[in-house]
Amino acid sequence: MTAKLNVGVLGCGPIAQAGHFESCTKASNARLYAICDVAADLRERMAWTHAPEKSYGDYDEMLADPKLDAVIIATSDAFHVPASIKALKAGKHVLCEKPVGIGLEDVLELEREVALSGKRFQVGHMKRYDIGLQEAKRFIADEMGEIVALKAWYCDSTHRYAMTDAVQPLIVKSANALKPSQDPKADLTRYYMLAHGCHLVDTARYFAGDITAVNARLSRNKGMHCWFVDVDFASGTLGHLDLTVAVRMDWHEGFQIYGQNGSVTGKTFNPWYYKTSEVDIFRERDGQSYRPLGADGHFYRRQLEGFARAILDDVPLTGAGIEDGIASVRAMLAIATSAAEGRKVRLDEVSGRL
Repeated sequence: MTAKLNVGVLGCGPIAQAGHFESCTKASNARLYAICDVAADLRERMAWTHAPEKSYGDYDEMLADPKLDAVIIATSDAFHVPASIKALKAGKHVLCEKPVGIGLEDVLELEREVALSGKRFQVGHMKRYDIGLQEAKRFIADEMGEIVALKAWYCDSTHRYAMTDAVQPLIVKSANALKPSQDPKADLTRYYMLAHGCHLVDTARYFAGDITAVNARLSRNKGMHCWFVDVDFASGTLGHLDLTVAVRMDWHEGFQIYGQNGSVTGKTFNPWYYKTSEVDIFRERDGQSYRPLGADGHFYRRQLEGFARAILDDVPLTGAGIEDGIASVRAMLAIATSAAEGRKVRLDEVSGRL
């Protein structure tokens, strides 16, 4: 029989309910072994719904369980780093929701703990498990040659909640849920960058490699936050990113990549549709293009299966590692600094918290 990774999910809030619980129950090589939340009413309802073997109200007690192999950190952003460090020190592998943290010094401390622990640590940039994006990545690596330019955009829509409410499970909330000391949505500029900007940055890095500097402009007008960001990549690729919340149109996310031996264009859908990106790949050598079907669009389940495979088969991670998480935090800090100060900012000069 195929071995399965015993996974515990910390946090029973929206992201766990919409993505992680189902992923654990559907994964071919992992299972929902335990859940943990301080809110007893929410925890008990999720236990009845998803039937884990164990249910905990105390995180330390879950981590002390010798049968637990790994933890999914599905809490508010402010809790990601301390919860991850606790799990690593308890000898557990960690899949942490994005962004990996909200402060550079915090995530650098986490990087040290990952190295000391010898455990696998992955950041939940689940778009790396979109089959369309994966095929684009393969074409870039094997056939495209040098990337000349990349444009990418992530534009949330004013209509997204009406549309996602129709496809998501009913999200249950509790007045007893643990909340960070600062309301994450009190500063919308910060919130949008953490919630959406980290996806855009990671997608750009996934295709074009390390970002070295950014020059960003921010417009806050007519209820929209719009960042236009010129990007310097270490490879010499010319880059431009557009992060806008919220556009008066459908969800608008995608990319265009121009290369030496071909090009790639992609349209990415709201993740809760579980629909693979429509990616068109053009080969210059034969003047033809193709689009992978990508029938399996459950990115969260595929992410967990990739994480579990790395642990069970002792192979390299296929998702975003701690170094990718840190690079994302650096890029977001640089974008925020550049927009505020009106100048180009190198990623190696930033510090502080978002």
